[in-house]
Amino acid sequence: MNYSLSHIPARSTKPREEGLTMVMDKGLSMRQAEDMLDSSGTLIDLVKLGFGTSFVTSRLKEKIALYQKADMRVYLGGTLFEAFVARGQFKDYRKLLDQLGLDTVEVSDGSINMPAKEKCKYIGELAKHFTVLSEVGSKESGILISPAKWVSMMRTELDAGSWKVIAEARESGTVGIYRPSGHAHTALVNRILAKVAGKDILWETPQKSQQVWFIKQLGANVNLGNIGPEEVIPLETLRLGLRGDTFFQYLPESVAEKLRQVKAES
Repeated sequence: MNYSLSHIPARSTKPREEGLTMVMDKGLSMRQAEDMLDSSGTLIDLVKLGFGTSFVTSRLKEKIALYQKADMRVYLGGTLFEAFVARGQFKDYRKLLDQLGLDTVEVSDGSINMPAKEKCKYIGELAKHFTVLSEVGSKESGILISPAKWVSMMRTELDAGSWKVIAEARESGTVGIYRPSGHAHTALVNRILAKVAGKDILWETPQKSQQVWFIKQLGANVNLGNIGPEEVIPLETLRLGLRGDTFFQYLPESVAEKLRQVKAES
């Protein structure tokens, strides 16, 4: 922090287990990646090279090394994992991870149907050598998964070796844990949190309103993902109560109430 201010929530520090910020890189140039690190690198914990973008990204190894040098976990989008599996090329995918020098991997089944046993087998195998994040939920709109199944899948995948489970929302933020309007499935989230520790879940929150909702529900150190490169610093101000949406979150109630009354009277 550049200066002192009272009533700011304590933020976890890197390397973090909680309060993670995951950025979605959908094809940044090297210069854009360098600019992102210069402006907000200390606030970013993970970078996902979204869906299959790594297949066509220029200077891929250089970009990965750049992020890793800045103490960020870098991994390929889960859709790419599924693309390899769908083609019967898992061994090639495993070799690719080594060739790129990656130590983190995402396992998902949002685009293809994969039995839970098979998915957990992939998680267990990869967890022997990599930090694994596994994604739960469908990428298709209209597909509803019961809260009990969400909980079961998350707990099973954590037991299989996942470091964190990702609650699916896509980059649009309109499926999975959200309604088509982008509003959170409140009952679903509450049912999940009753059975799965919040520190073990990375919530995809591409929309600002979704980031606000989770910060208000779970505090400054909630794990949030699918954040745009230009939204890292704005997100951090939301976490700290330094933006209108969360301004009263950490102020003493007596102070907050007085300010609300003054605002209402003005």
